Amino acid sequence: MNHHRPKRAFERAEFLSSAEGRGIRILSEYLEPEQRLNALRIWHTAVFFGSARLRDRETAANQLADLEKRNAAEEQIAAARVDLEMSRYYEDARALAAMITKWSRTLPEEERLYVCSGGGGGIMEAANRGASEAGGRTVALNIQLPFEQVANPYTQEDLTFDFHYFFMRKFWFVYRAKVIIVFPGGFGTLDELLESLTLTQTGRVEKRMPIVIYGKEFWNSVINFSILAEKRVISPSDLELFHFSDTPEDAFARVCDKLSFDSGT
Repeated sequence: MNHHRPKRAFERAEFLSSAEGRGIRILSEYLEPEQRLNALRIWHTAVFFGSARLRDRETAANQLADLEKRNAAEEQIAAARVDLEMSRYYEDARALAAMITKWSRTLPEEERLYVCSGGGGGIMEAANRGASEAGGRTVALNIQLPFEQVANPYTQEDLTFDFHYFFMRKFWFVYRAKVIIVFPGGFGTLDELLESLTLTQTGRVEKRMPIVIYGKEFWNSVINFSILAEKRVISPSDLELFHFSDTPEDAFARVCDKLSFDSGT
């Protein structure tokens, strides 16, 4: 008689990847990052949100110069000029991440602040890059997308996480965040900004978590925050939930001034 040991439930890949195994997959995206972050003593993060499409200044300038040299179509050149203009935000995010990292390394280990991004390109890359260039460790919360978001080259393997569920990724963005900094971006950035504001407004985030919105002109052209208060769909005091910054120095001063290590989630 042949004897064989049947696979246990948690050994069955077909079950874990099934609809019935969804709860286990969700729980894994809560427990595994917690275990890894705890082991690496990453307690506090400075979270950077922003567009994955922005480029560093050198790349944007080279692209524009190449298009002009080749007498490319005017719409291509116009788009490249916008890319070069927007590259200031990449460089500002890179500089700010470096400032935060250098300052944080002077703090006691239990109060140290680690730059955290979504791990992709654009502003996410700039944040990880600035932190890495400043000699710090940097967290990346990547997400699986149909067009496959690949971790940028400035992430670190042991601090890079690959999520399937957006809501679990968002949980980890906020759960250990001591400050959230929102650079110009599209639908995803808008979603992250508004959810962060909602969690703060409704008191679901009990800790002190300042929100810095970077690029006042850009964001006021996208969202008319003042009209929301004027039309009484938010309270005037809700405008105090965030702070506009236009320079890395101002954003850094805000982080240092408002940072709190009080407990609360």
